Amino acid sequence: MTNSPETHPIVRVVGGLPKRLVAWIPLAMLAGLLAGILADVSVLKVLVLPLTMLMVYPMLVNFRIREAFDMSDSRAVGLAMGLDFVVLPAIAWLLAALFFRQEPGLFVGMVLAGLFPTSGMTISWTGFAKGNVAAAVKMTVIGLIAASLLAPGYLLLMAGAVVPVDVAEVARTVFFVVGIPLAAGVLTRSALVRRYGAERYRARIAPVFPGLSTIGVLAIVFLAIALKARMIVSSPALVLRIMVPLAVFYALNYLIATVIGRRFLTRGDAIAVVYGTAMRNLSIALGIAMASFGAEAALVLSAAYVVQVQSAAWYVKKTDRVFGPAPSPDHAKAG
Repeated sequence: MTNSPETHPIVRVVGGLPKRLVAWIPLAMLAGLLAGILADVSVLKVLVLPLTMLMVYPMLVNFRIREAFDMSDSRAVGLAMGLDFVVLPAIAWLLAALFFRQEPGLFVGMVLAGLFPTSGMTISWTGFAKGNVAAAVKMTVIGLIAASLLAPGYLLLMAGAVVPVDVAEVARTVFFVVGIPLAAGVLTRSALVRRYGAERYRARIAPVFPGLSTIGVLAIVFLAIALKARMIVSSPALVLRIMVPLAVFYALNYLIATVIGRRFLTRGDAIAVVYGTAMRNLSIALGIAMASFGAEAALVLSAAYVVQVQSAAWYVKKTDRVFGPAPSPDHAKAG
């Protein structure tokens, strides 16, 4: 029994990695910077697509498409999708046009930051803040499916005037980055549930997969920074120039979602909308950036990880002040 999924120390370490993403991402960026300065890492470009698929696959093992067909929480989900596919892509495009009009790689990176909504962290942070987790799950499922279908057209519309966008190539990349890992994830989950049972899978095995995905994220961030390390060193202000529009994007995201949530939704639904919009799916966006647009676009998304994780941690501490304290279990039952 010492090597079972629930007791093996490696499993416990891997399962805990997402909780420390706020520290691991800067370390991966620093390691990539040092590697890119000290060695020629261009040969590692061939690893981009397989690493991306391996990064996304564990994230999709726990993905359940049938969640999208439950029509409860429709108001919160509808508002989140409106922000995710209309308001926030428009804001990302405006910021890209303001800051990176003459730099195609950075431009498309900023556009991608606003294009792929929701991730597993949407569900996690909603839970941490005692929001409506069921609504967050629906936002994650619908957001991923819709973004995968819309991405090629959105990129052509929003970035085609600045950088060449091969719609067929982007669609192919989305298929490899999302479609194949999704199919593999569904099959994996089905096999594990049959082998170990639904309860053991949910309690002991499912929590491991986000950690495996985190390892993939760190590898891709390392590679993105390493490939552009010498450019970063030669232009130290570049990182600051990237951070400014990202900070503005996330600040506007939180502000708009918070105002809408307070005005139209209950506390739990409002929190789900905040994290269902502010937590972009940077893993998939990063993979598409590296595979189709290059390391400059990926540099923007690598920096976005830092802003996203830090802002999520900050906001969860302010949630009770913004929306009021969560009702106690006894109060919820009485209501």
